[in-house]
Amino acid sequence: MALTKAYEEKFVMVIPPPNVTGNLHLGHALTDSIEDTLARWHRMNGKVTLWVPGTDHAGIATQTVVEKRLKKEEGLLRHDLGREKFIQRVWDWKETYATNIRGQIERLGASVDWTREAFTMDSNLSRAVTEAFVRFYDDGLLYRDTRLINWSCALQSAISEIEVDYIDLEGRTMLSVPNHKEREKYEFGTITSFAYKVIGGEEGEEIVVATTRLETMLGDVAVAVHPDDTRYKHLQGKFLQHPFIDRKIPVITDGELVDMSFGTGAVKITPAHDPNDYQCGKRHNLEFIIVLTEDGKIASNGGMFAGMMRYDARVKMEEEMTRHNILRGKENNKMRLGLCSRSGDIIEPYLTPQWYVNCNSMAKRAVEVVKSGELKIVPTMHENTWYHWLDNIRDWCISRQLWWGHRIPAYFVRIKGEREKDKNDPANSDRWVVGRSEEEARERGAVRLGLLKSELELFQDDDVLDTWFSSGIFPFSVFGWPNNTKDLEAFYPTALLETGLDILFFWVARMVMMGLQLTDKLPFTTVYLHAMVRDKNGRKMSKSLGNVIDPNEVINGCSLVSLLDKIDAGNLPPKEIEKAKEGQKSDFPEGIPECGADALRFGLLAYTVQGRDVNLDIKRVVGYRQFCNKVW
Repeated sequence: MALTKAYEEKFVMVIPPPNVTGNLHLGHALTDSIEDTLARWHRMNGKVTLWVPGTDHAGIATQTVVEKRLKKEEGLLRHDLGREKFIQRVWDWKETYATNIRGQIERLGASVDWTREAFTMDSNLSRAVTEAFVRFYDDGLLYRDTRLINWSCALQSAISEIEVDYIDLEGRTMLSVPNHKEREKYEFGTITSFAYKVIGGEEGEEIVVATTRLETMLGDVAVAVHPDDTRYKHLQGKFLQHPFIDRKIPVITDGELVDMSFGTGAVKITPAHDPNDYQCGKRHNLEFIIVLTEDGKIASNGGMFAGMMRYDARVKMEEEMTRHNILRGKENNKMRLGLCSRSGDIIEPYLTPQWYVNCNSMAKRAVEVVKSGELKIVPTMHENTWYHWLDNIRDWCISRQLWWGHRIPAYFVRIKGEREKDKNDPANSDRWVVGRSEEEARERGAVRLGLLKSELELFQDDDVLDTWFSSGIFPFSVFGWPNNTKDLEAFYPTALLETGLDILFFWVARMVMMGLQLTDKLPFTTVYLHAMVRDKNGRKMSKSLGNVIDPNEVINGCSLVSLLDKIDAGNLPPKEIEKAKEGQKSDFPEGIPECGADALRFGLLAYTVQGRDVNLDIKRVVGYRQFCNKVW
């Protein structure tokens, strides 16, 4: 029937696929309540209506929760199991929670079409992911490069901007850091000054520099001054002696980076560990020295500090500078610190090879469709956010150093019998080939190198794709793309995408960009954004806070004892468990009364009228239960 209907006579919508990290919370219940209302309305108006359910594998989030559970219950790390056995553990987790999620959606009364339920790692959706990767590569939009990225040492992976939480420090602040055991807490929010001695200079001549990340000085390769700064004219082109490494450091000039009026007017340059220094290093063709290992230790090139965790090395370094009489002071320093939302670790700018998508042309097109009215964003006030993100788009790092997810369909080619080549050396970038299968990659490699296929050995990239890559094609991969299926013809493009405003860029914009690039069609013509659901105190509902409420706990009722037991069974650190329990005791001293699905849906929808974040008070839902009783 849908094949014979015009676009205006159909209403098609895909569910924002919830992560299989755990059970749904009230934010998901709000999404489902709004979408079910829309689906039922259009169905009653005689339209052919399809609402497609599904779940997302959520690579980094799901791997993290399974690793935490493995550590908590068995004292094991994923490396103790090995890749294959660990991935099977994650599949087991997925089966449990995908089943739970389906039960929750059914309990809410959502009128989805369960015959079309999808999972982002189903075989047909995985084929679509591979196809998208290959097409981007063949179109010249996808490439491999060595750049600075957000790195989580605890996860040993690159992470996206959405997985970084920021805290503002007013000055000296003591914080605990994962995998650091020498001390309970470490110092942040300070800036430390130290001196580099001038080689061949006058007695005691030195240049003083300052840093908030003292341990990175092991990777210093230059000190930059402003070309017009008369204080350092006589030192331009001279060298400084590194106090801990056998390295001479040149004094260079850089008018773009250095502000003469700030501090001493001299800036230490660590190209491999700082974004500004990275650009300076590129301009001056400096050496990029990586001084941290992937798990956050000082690397083997770190002299006496090699093998120490990075913040233990910071403390030891300050002691050594005092002993060498080159420490020149420490002051409070206002700063913004990035934390990995999954592990709580301090984010490190890290130089490593990754796969990137050039988004410039796609972003431009995504801006134009909103400006022209082809794509409507509701409420319209969020259009400015759309333009801000897409007008300032950066290339998208799509590789993750994980085991759970879609393995990248790229292969490093070696010629049998040749001396082994380093796959991470930029000089060997031409040895990376992409293919829908290993056989196709082998054929491409043979053509590129002018050799027989039998002369080649292929090694697939160990990394997996960013979850948002597969989520970005969800509106058409669920209908069989890249095959020209009847479902794709009948139901794509969809009519509307309804989701939370917090993922307007990270998911919605990427669906629009990827839809336009890969299908030459908008994946939907309207985006409807709802507010965030928070607890009654205005806090974001988060597993890390222990304040997440399962919709079934409101529908069926839940005792305080059960709420507290759920916290004990979770993955919260021991010191956070009591804090979370106190919050639940305060919010629900008598537990949560039974409200039923209708009252919960009614309550959540009523909150949306106010047009701002939903600070959910269960007492209001109880009131709607009583109202529903009167209606019935």
